[in-house]
Amino acid sequence: QVQLVESGGGLVQSGGSLRLSCAASGFAFSTAAMRWYRQRPGKGRELVASITSISNSVTYAESVKGRFTISRDNAKNTMYLQMSSLNPEDTAVYYCMRPKLGTPDDWGQGTQVTVSS
Repeated sequence: QVQLVESGGGLVQSGGSLRLSCAASGFAFSTAAMRWYRQRPGKGRELVASITSISNSVTYAESVKGRFTISRDNAKNTMYLQMSSLNPEDTAVYYCMRPKLGTPDDWGQGTQVTVSS
């Protein structure tokens, strides 16, 4: 079955960096568009970044542009989110997601990122 497993979260000081990973299995990862979402305390989930399957075209939320970089390694079936210049407003649970048409999207279990001031 489909599995998306995030890792790499943790506690970091303001201004620091983290790299999140999303290991995918159970589907043709190289042909799938992928996304990172986050849910900040008391807020709904918001789209952080997305990457297409073939052209690797990327998009970012305005709040993370210039600080976060989404990438993928199709040979490893893994997507990444390199986060730098972190600030306390980046504190959230980060999820990877595979969007699908006509059926529920696939979600990982999330990884906690906490940025201390």
